[in-house]
Amino acid sequence: MTGGRARSAVVVGAGLAGLTAAEGLAARGLDVTVLEARDRVGGRTHGIEVAPDAWIDAGAAYLGARHTELLDLIKELGLHTTPTTMLGASRFALGGHDGRADGEHATRDGRFPPLNAVALGDLFDHLAELTAVVRPEAPWLTPDAERLDGLTAAEWAEQYLDHPDARLFFPLFLGEMMAADPAEVSVLHMAFYLRSGGGLRYLNAFEGGAQQDRIAGGAHLLCERLAGRLAERHHGTVRLGTAVRAVAQDADGVTVHSERGATYRADVAVVALPPLLADALDLGPARPARRAGELTGRGCAVKVNLVYPSPVWREHGLSGWSVNAEGPLLSTVDDSPAGSAVGVLTGFVTGAEAHRYAALGPGEQRAAAVAQAARLFPMLPEPVGFHVTDWVNEPYSKGCYAALFGPGDWLRLGPTLTAPHGRVHWAGTETSTEFFGLLEGAIRSGHRVVAEILDGEA
Repeated sequence: MTGGRARSAVVVGAGLAGLTAAEGLAARGLDVTVLEARDRVGGRTHGIEVAPDAWIDAGAAYLGARHTELLDLIKELGLHTTPTTMLGASRFALGGHDGRADGEHATRDGRFPPLNAVALGDLFDHLAELTAVVRPEAPWLTPDAERLDGLTAAEWAEQYLDHPDARLFFPLFLGEMMAADPAEVSVLHMAFYLRSGGGLRYLNAFEGGAQQDRIAGGAHLLCERLAGRLAERHHGTVRLGTAVRAVAQDADGVTVHSERGATYRADVAVVALPPLLADALDLGPARPARRAGELTGRGCAVKVNLVYPSPVWREHGLSGWSVNAEGPLLSTVDDSPAGSAVGVLTGFVTGAEAHRYAALGPGEQRAAAVAQAARLFPMLPEPVGFHVTDWVNEPYSKGCYAALFGPGDWLRLGPTLTAPHGRVHWAGTETSTEFFGLLEGAIRSGHRVVAEILDGEA
């Protein structure tokens, strides 16, 4: 920043990245206004109350020991974590690839699917080779980056995966890890995402991995408490229902224009929006480098929460975990709230299946999900609650877990991913090369922006 010390800031987006930046700037003396298009804070975290004082995560949820900034924030805000329950056997419906007839389901200890172990070992060896060579701090400088960024993950699988079991499992794995259809992401982005998140083993693990814990009461509490602290400690303002359409700047500051015609003046602006939304902002005639390209996709995720009177699957020695070759629920996990009697089976609808499922009517969605859950876990009663969170079509997220960088995106977008546009700074988990797409990445991006603005005052 030029022109002297920043005294005020407008932050666009009240997700975890935006509120981390807002609270950090306010703590250092800036007057901060946060503008949020939704009627709630939280961004891609979202809580749903399924029983009195029992909340589930309809958005981002999981964390592990390497998520140090997130763990520090949880402690600061007086929150606690609860382990992700994974005791018991898993269920698999893999369309006959496991030696059973179509429609039959396999039960086995652990999470390794009943597929050809050698074929899956080869798959993970190939992925490990890719993640080992990628440069996580600058993916566009990875050796052979042009070829890797021009190739889709689907094309890569066609070239390198020979065994039908590996070809079956690869899109299920990619959907679980990054909510991606292999046809929509570049190999470079796939390798970067896996490396950025801590590697294959860490990202895929519950105990000792990135999915080890959840936040007791729901991850949405992070943003609610940050917003509360911003108002109480620093007299910052969060304005809900205030979508932003343009950010103009001059020699003295920025003017942020809302869709309803209101304007907000400050010394600097922080745009903490997913790339597709940030790229749609009007930033004046001297617009910055693109935030997204024509092939940048939406994270393909629909989260389905089925609520039962109790986690009855545990009584039958099952963990609630499943992996399924056909949808809508490509995987399930036990997300029952700690300390509550209710049982919650969370289903993940990802990749191309997410688009198909999102296009169904509410009645069709419920019927398909409930029927599949009953086939996987025949002991289930009728659910007492049913919640669908469609992130694919959510207008103020445009996908979840994170944006999907398509062919060519890293080479075109990467070098300017965090470069300020004059008085406009960028935050969001997609601007973090550490834990890209995760809660940890969102927090780290907020901290980076605070340091960036303060350093610019020197």
